This record gives sequence, structure tokens and C-alpha cells, in this order.
Amino acid sequence: MSYIIDRRLNAKKKSTVNRQRFLRRYKKHIKRAVEDAVNTRSIRDIDQGGEVSIPSKDISEPLFHHGSGGIRQRVLPGNQEFVVGDEIKRPEGGGGGTGQGQASNQGEGEDEFTFQINQEEFLDFMFEDLELPNMIKKQLRDATSFEVRRAGFTSVGSPDKLNVIRSLRAANARRIALSGKERRKIRELKKEIKLLEGQLPSQAVALKIVAINEEIKALNLHIKRLPFIDEFDLKYNNLIRTPVPSSKAVMFCVMDVSGSMTQSIKDIAKRFFILLYLFLTRSYKKIEVVFVRHHTHAKEVDEEEFFYSRETGGTIVSSALNLSAEIINERYPPGDWNVYVAQASDGDNWDGDSHHCREVLEQRILPLVQYFAYVEITTGPHQNLWLEYEQIKEKFNDTFAMQTILEPSDIYPVFRKLFEKKE
Repeated sequence: MSYIIDRRLNAKKKSTVNRQRFLRRYKKHIKRAVEDAVNTRSIRDIDQGGEVSIPSKDISEPLFHHGSGGIRQRVLPGNQEFVVGDEIKRPEGGGGGTGQGQASNQGEGEDEFTFQINQEEFLDFMFEDLELPNMIKKQLRDATSFEVRRAGFTSVGSPDKLNVIRSLRAANARRIALSGKERRKIRELKKEIKLLEGQLPSQAVALKIVAINEEIKALNLHIKRLPFIDEFDLKYNNLIRTPVPSSKAVMFCVMDVSGSMTQSIKDIAKRFFILLYLFLTRSYKKIEVVFVRHHTHAKEVDEEEFFYSRETGGTIVSSALNLSAEIINERYPPGDWNVYVAQASDGDNWDGDSHHCREVLEQRILPLVQYFAYVEITTGPHQNLWLEYEQIKEKFNDTFAMQTILEPSDIYPVFRKLFEKKE
């Protein structure tokens, strides 16, 4: 029996295919472990690989075996307690390998199966089935964005692009074409031999057959002299560079860093934006991210300052929205870009500014963006900013979404709900 092992995706690790199959089989357990890890890790470690445990009962393999067949009755010697139909109680204590409780002299079990997933696998499961909604194609990214694609075959090329199957096929076709006349002659001579063999045996017939066989031998030698492969037969894979249309997208990350944002609330907001940043940079190679922090004044900052600066102050949310609108108009025209905005706040805002925020969103931002996601981090009642945003949601239901985060364990579910793939 022959065994064929598909190792095309293996690189130097010969167990890659088996590992991929294993990860698909226990996808449910891994996703649950990833979600638990996201909720408990620190900001800097959120994208690292992790450890996954699988209950031993879930890794059991089905087996084919011969059944006993028929109806059997057994009489076991020494049995004075049980009759047919009695149920035997499970032994008490022991087993499971959980490491808790009193030691026991009964029972047995197995520890849960534990294995490691690397960073790439961790992120794959973290961002599975997520996407930026309403993404549409807008122009070509730039003239330098190309993709190498197969475009048939060519007669010239470098040895590393040689297509062996096509070359052998061409060589075989050439040999058949060049030897066609000789092959037809051989077939005719073989028919003539059969006719001669059907006649009465004589010396003349025998000599005639010998002469024909010599002619067939000469023709076969002529066919064998044809080269097995010639430079004319070589075929190479033709690879061409073609421009790839890619969606030009930009994500605005707007975070409130005012005094009302306690350190715990800021940590939750940072964790949400780190998830968003990892998702964007991993899933979309051609995307720009704009970071905007605000208290009473808004400022565009880099990634490092956005996540780790300790600046604070009062709260005027409209300053960040106005700055975002100005940046969109100056650098990201909606006719060329897919624009997205994600805002995180505790809902606290200076009196009278929340109504202005609604006006800025409705007039200057929402008509230009593909999607706006607002996250409010609070355990108390919603304030005027949330109430104003609720009015916006009624008008822009397809492009505006809002969610509440109460505690760190809500971050990942809310994030998935905001960016889940739409049918």
C-alpha cells in the first residue's frame, strides 16, 4: 500500500499539516481559551501566544473493532451479590487529576491535555470572522502595488521557473510528430509479416520476413536516435506583475484622557484600542491609523503617545470630533478613502458640548465615513453624551454603532460585536 503525505504547506516543519488539522478539530476549545486570555492579560502581553487545555474526554479517538455478536450469558464464579439488571455504583473519589480534595485509594483518570499555540495562531483565532464593515474599492492604492501572477508558459526563462510536466509533454509530442512517418511504415510492415506468415512456408517467404524485420529494426533505431528532450521542448512558467486594486482605508482612534477617566477606565479603553490596532494591522496590510487624544483640547499623536502618555485635563469631546473632521477633509477625501472612526469615552462631557458633538457628527463626519463605533466605559447611568448619540443611531443605523463596556471581561465581546462580519 502506498501512502501520500501532503507537505506543501510545511516549510521545514513536517508536522504542520497535522497541527493545522488538530487546530481545526479543537477550534471551540481554542477560541474559548483565547477569549479568556484576552480578558486577563496585560496590555503589553495581549498579542502573545498561549496555553490551551482540552478535557481528556474530548481527545478520545473513535475505534473500529469486532463486536461480540449474538446474545451471551455469563456466570462469574464467586458472584453472590448481583443478578441480571442490577446497576453497579461508580467508585467514589479519585480520578480526574484535578489536584483538589482528599487523597483516595480508589478511582483513576487522566489530566487535561495541554498544548501551546504561537502568536500567529493566537491572533488568527482572536480576529476570526471580523471585518471592517461597508468596505468598498476606491482607486488603485498606488503604482508600486503589484502582484505576481501566472500567465501561461513561455519558451525562455530561468531554470527555477522550468515547468517539468509541460516540458516533458512537449518533448513527447515532438518525438511522436517527428517519428510519425516511421511508425506508420512499421505498422504496415508488421501487417505484411502477418500476411506472409499465413502463407505456405517456403524459403522465399522466410527470406522476405527476415528482410522486413531488418527494415523494422532500422526504423526503430531511427526513432530512438531522436533526442529525448531538446531546448525547443523546454517550457517555463510565465509570471507577470499586475497592479492590484486595494481598498484605501484609514481608521481614526479617538480616546478621552480627561480627569474623569480614571486609570482603570483608561486601561480598558487602551485594551480596546490595542485590540483594534492589532486587528487592523494584521487583517489589512494597506491601512493607515490616525490616533487622536483629547481632554479640553484634541491632539493628533503617534502610537506610543496614544497608549502611554499620562496627559489629562477637562472634557470637551467636540474638540476631538472637529479635529478628526479637519484631518479627513485635508488628507483623506471620502472619494478616495474608506474612512472609519472608533471613539472611547466614559460618557462624561462639559455641559452644552454634547449637543454640539451630535451636530458635528451628523454634519461633518458621518456623511464622510463608512462606519463610526462609539464605546462608553461606565458602570453608572448613561449621561447626556450617550443620550445625544442615541438620537444619531436612529438616523444612521447602518453606519453608526454604540456599545457599553462595564468591566474588562466585556472588552472582547463588545469588540467582536462592533466588527463582526456581516452577511
